[in-house]
Amino acid sequence: MDEIDCAVIGAGVVGLAVARALALAGREVLVLESEGAIGTGTSSRNSEVIHAGIYYPQGSLKATLCVEGRDALYGYAQARGVPHSRCGKLIVATSAEQVGQLDIIRAKAAANGVDDLMLLTAQQALAMEPQLHCVAALHSPSTGIVDSHALMLSLLGDLENAGGMLALKSPIERAECVDGAIVLRAADGTALRCRTVVNAAGLGATALARRFEGMPTSVVPREYFAKGSYFTLAGRAPFGRLIYPVPEPGGLGVHLTLDLGGQAKFGPDVQWVDAADDLVVDPARGERFYDEVRRYWPALPDGALIPGYAGMRPKISGPDAPAADFMISGPAVHGVPGLVHLFGIESPGLTSCLAIGRHVADLLAEA
Repeated sequence: MDEIDCAVIGAGVVGLAVARALALAGREVLVLESEGAIGTGTSSRNSEVIHAGIYYPQGSLKATLCVEGRDALYGYAQARGVPHSRCGKLIVATSAEQVGQLDIIRAKAAANGVDDLMLLTAQQALAMEPQLHCVAALHSPSTGIVDSHALMLSLLGDLENAGGMLALKSPIERAECVDGAIVLRAADGTALRCRTVVNAAGLGATALARRFEGMPTSVVPREYFAKGSYFTLAGRAPFGRLIYPVPEPGGLGVHLTLDLGGQAKFGPDVQWVDAADDLVVDPARGERFYDEVRRYWPALPDGALIPGYAGMRPKISGPDAPAADFMISGPAVHGVPGLVHLFGIESPGLTSCLAIGRHVADLLAEA
């Protein structure tokens, strides 16, 4: 049986960031990815936004790791030449009833250490974005966008430069927690004995965790899947910043984001589904997008929204429950030395990836 010090399951942006942190700490690291390329899951189907850390409950992992990760990500992207832009965003109130929510958002952000939000009047917001309709807005200058694939390639390069390895098309079927080690077993019968395992399998993390023999399944949360569809804009983008409505239950509303080429897209919406592979965009959902978008951009032309792509949020809380925090489950939770599961790593997982990597490396070093 082959042996390895550390195995990280999943080569999305978080798995690669965790593997990089462990390799830079001097550990022998192997990343096991079930697909034929890195980042084919949630990491390639999101808005590519660098979040400021505004919306999350004070003291939560989402809040602390997002703020830490945002600063780390900007620094990393600048140092490594990863394409990105600190373009900023506007959170807009489109009715007088929503203005009070902007004050609540600003206070929550300040509690998280995000102290650069500026409350704007309608006139001030229009001076920044002339095609915008709102009665007031919050300006977040720390919000930006990043090329997520270039980021993952850079993380992979760091991993390999530190001696780490990547194995593609290497799905793990189950694991056995025995004799102070964790034995990973692939579908083809291959076995790998590991001192440390990090389950960063994203949408499949909870299902995989239930197949770890010798670990109580009672500590594994139930998974839920919240699909988000995106529609791209035909024609030139009307804004130079990201535009977010006041948040709606289950998500941040149908917002406008930009890619680094200036292409505008709208979404994601929130659609609770039963399967993680339900990724087909229903063109009919775009009809609701028009009403949502025209609240802040009344000039949106008919027929301008083109079905783009869909992403899937790996939720561990259902549609009628408050959004769950990241769940980073280590030995103190499940009792297995050297094992860490990452559950519910949805947004702001991309922004937080470097901070999550450090957090997991620290957790394992302490253990």
